Amino acid sequence: MPVTSAVFVLLSRFSLFHPIQWISGEETSTIVLITGLFNLEFYTLVPSIPCSRMALLGTVLHPRQCVHSLVYCTMGMLVMWCASVTIGGRYSTLGIPCRQSESGEVVTCLNEYHLFLLLAGAFMGYSHSFLGVVQNMYYVSFQPIQQYKYPRFKGCLPMVLKCSVIQSLYSARNFAALYFFFGYVPKTWISSTLHLQIDSSLQPLDSLTGLLDFSLLYHLSISGTFLYFTWYLTVLLFRIYVTEAYSFPVQSTFTEDAEQCLPKVLAETNTLVMKFLALQDLALLSQHSLSRRLEVFSLSQPGGHPHNWNAISRECMSLLSELTQRLLAHQDAVASNGRVKSQSASIDTRSASSSSSEDVAETPRLSVPLRTPGSVFTSSVGGVHSEPRSPWFGTVQSPHIMRRGPKLWMSSSVAGEKGSSRFSVIPLHGLETPVNSCSCHTLNCSAQVKSFLAKRVLIVYLFNKLPEASSQALFADSQAHIWALQGLSHLVAASFSEDQFGVVQTTLPSILSCLVVLLEAVDRHFKLPHASSKPVRTVCSMVPSLLAQFLEFKE
Repeated sequence: MPVTSAVFVLLSRFSLFHPIQWISGEETSTIVLITGLFNLEFYTLVPSIPCSRMALLGTVLHPRQCVHSLVYCTMGMLVMWCASVTIGGRYSTLGIPCRQSESGEVVTCLNEYHLFLLLAGAFMGYSHSFLGVVQNMYYVSFQPIQQYKYPRFKGCLPMVLKCSVIQSLYSARNFAALYFFFGYVPKTWISSTLHLQIDSSLQPLDSLTGLLDFSLLYHLSISGTFLYFTWYLTVLLFRIYVTEAYSFPVQSTFTEDAEQCLPKVLAETNTLVMKFLALQDLALLSQHSLSRRLEVFSLSQPGGHPHNWNAISRECMSLLSELTQRLLAHQDAVASNGRVKSQSASIDTRSASSSSSEDVAETPRLSVPLRTPGSVFTSSVGGVHSEPRSPWFGTVQSPHIMRRGPKLWMSSSVAGEKGSSRFSVIPLHGLETPVNSCSCHTLNCSAQVKSFLAKRVLIVYLFNKLPEASSQALFADSQAHIWALQGLSHLVAASFSEDQFGVVQTTLPSILSCLVVLLEAVDRHFKLPHASSKPVRTVCSMVPSLLAQFLEFKE
């Protein structure tokens, strides 16, 4: 922070003809530290994936997010106030003496340059808060390749500076356009509220000639770069320290320390960061630590039970089975959406998944409320459930028959002695309820309303599902599954030469079955529509790529 402040002072007070004044500036950066502390409440390890633009709009307008945006607008204004005082000159104060009145008194006029920087700070603060929601800026991802803090910070510093400059230029351009059209509104309101006059002899900034001021745009860009750089720097430092690898003991000699051991922390549900750090530690020890792997394969004394291996394998298989069920539910929902699915493949996959998880006891799963589309986690809807009383009960030869509902009528020859009429009603289970005319009218009205709204372009734009949102929601917490998969597979591979007691062999069939079913589900998922693996092109972003995570999971 002191280095950043010093660099900003040198650049903002640049004066070729007054070098002493250039290097004599001071600034207080306490407000930036307060902003950094406020940021800590909004970071998450599982990103929020909106299924539609309306869902995204609801997140932006949420009261908690509105408070966050208001605080950032205030912080942006305060930082810009510090910047304007540091720059000095025509930016120093909001009110300046402009002329004398008829009575000889000096009239205080509104300093539009100072007001321009203050409003720009509020605009940049709201832009930072808004992009934090849209781009999942508060999502903290773990690096696939572990680095020490200082090399990682040094490697990310150029990217942070580049993103700060680019975002500052974009914000300066957008705010200048906004001020050109609506700048007279805050200027008039503030001048009337604070009883400040508007100097008509000066060129107003809400005009084309007023905005084409190189000095003004330069100081706006430099101040915005400083503002974004300090905020992005807090994000980077937080990510580095939170995702730093931690080594948990596999087993403990004392009973009071058992809650801090790796098998216990893996089942953690209250503190998600502890669970992620434990899974990261498991993936690392399964590949790089022989002594800790031997502790995993060891037996308890006394008793001779593989408690460590049972707890670790149970939690890993629970996570993988949960992801498999998610993928199968999503595939069933896609298959039932106007297409005929293969029932035999779905039933075989479900039975294999259930058989692989029968030997695994129930453990607390990842209790993270994902903001995902409802179709991802809903139950299977695919296929027509033929019923014993239906004439189509049994094997269906044609796929077109599955699209039709069960027939309600049959000929009198089939009905036998049910009546003299040519057709009679077959009593189907669940369809004997009499139809009410009011309910039919309600259904018709709702269908007409839906048909009317479906023709409106704005409604369709807001409520249509975003492409690939379902896939991103499925793999939102894929980092935990990647570590569980890596740790489990490497431990199984190492057990052939390191497992002296054969503790892994008892659960090896269930593990292999779980992995094969998951592999099949992942392969089927990436063959579905809207499951593209093309990266999204962005100019600059401080947000980790979700696509890279589930492409790594696919590999």
